[in-house]
Amino acid sequence: MGSNLGPTNKALIERVKGEVESLKKENASAPVPIDLVTTSASGLDPDISPEGALFQVPRVAKVRNMPEDRVRQLVTENTKGRLAGILGEPRVNVLALNLALDAASK
Repeated sequence: MGSNLGPTNKALIERVKGEVESLKKENASAPVPIDLVTTSASGLDPDISPEGALFQVPRVAKVRNMPEDRVRQLVTENTKGRLAGILGEPRVNVLALNLALDAASK
């Protein structure tokens, strides 16, 4: 959920710290990507960072009963680069990735 809280707001800082600690328990071997603990104003972004998707590979593989290598491969295949090589950031469309995971598990 988005908020109007600024980056120095104590409530926002505490919420983000709590979410980082929670995610560290999920995957202690990787740094927590910032987009997994912050929100957009709309809360409707269809994309996450490749780092955010890769961080979740162990959990997704377990839930979907798939090898981690296969899930990692699908993340890589569904990662889009910068537009024209210079605009924007690399991203993974969550819906497209979920559809690819569904197809791979059939």
